[in-house]
Amino acid sequence: MPNYECLLFDLDDTLYSLSTGFFTICTKNIEEYMVQKLGIDEKKVQEISPVLYKTYGTTMAGLKAVGYNFDYDDFHGFVHGRLPYNLLKPDPVLRGLLLSLPIRKVVFTNSDKAHTARVLSRLGLEDCFERIICFETLNPTNKGNVPVEEDDTELGVPRSSTISGTNEYMSEPNDSSVLPRTPVICKPFEESFEEVFKIANINPQRTVFFDDSIRNLQTAKRLDLHTVMVGSSHRIEGVDHALESIHNIREALPELWEAEEKSENIAYSGKVAIATYVKA
Repeated sequence: MPNYECLLFDLDDTLYSLSTGFFTICTKNIEEYMVQKLGIDEKKVQEISPVLYKTYGTTMAGLKAVGYNFDYDDFHGFVHGRLPYNLLKPDPVLRGLLLSLPIRKVVFTNSDKAHTARVLSRLGLEDCFERIICFETLNPTNKGNVPVEEDDTELGVPRSSTISGTNEYMSEPNDSSVLPRTPVICKPFEESFEEVFKIANINPQRTVFFDDSIRNLQTAKRLDLHTVMVGSSHRIEGVDHALESIHNIREALPELWEAEEKSENIAYSGKVAIATYVKA
């Protein structure tokens, strides 16, 4: 096993349990935003929202790709602003695990800065990470899109033929279909990971990535990260380890602690040798 130098963590449903229900609440809030703010028919929302999420990693990225023009902060405020953060409690067990390892720890999330800060604060983990890479890190400005001009026959929603003023299209990994490119940089696309590697000076071959999304993990594996699925004990292709809970890190990767213990023993032995003198 390589000597790992960085642990890269997703945030939502990874550093806390899916049982909080945040994912379900966020999904409901997104659908309400699409109806109330974007004027999409409620029945159509039920149909296209999961498609956009599956295709683009986030529903927001999908909405931007098919031509909807809205403010990122307004979207995040509507979706995350009504979450019951009181459901999140301090996690001293996870805090202890994270602080017990003198190795770089970075959060990489598609969520916005305000939501990320509130979650980490509620969990008592705000000082456990060297760096937070969130939506605003990878998408610093909202340049807006061109107006809606035509209908997308596949997704069944209006979209513009040009995204951010360009005729850019993308192909899904392992898929021959061609889709309009989103201006949003986010997981699971390789571009987002490559940006994170540059920003945080990360060597993927010496990094462990924790996430609850198989798509994110499979992208990470293609980019040579060591991958850990959180929230399931079922290990599938693209996943090196699978954990029911983030609390099981030590059981899955004992070598992280073993390497540190070995280092401490070597340091201790060295001190004894230096401090012991023999007079002839």
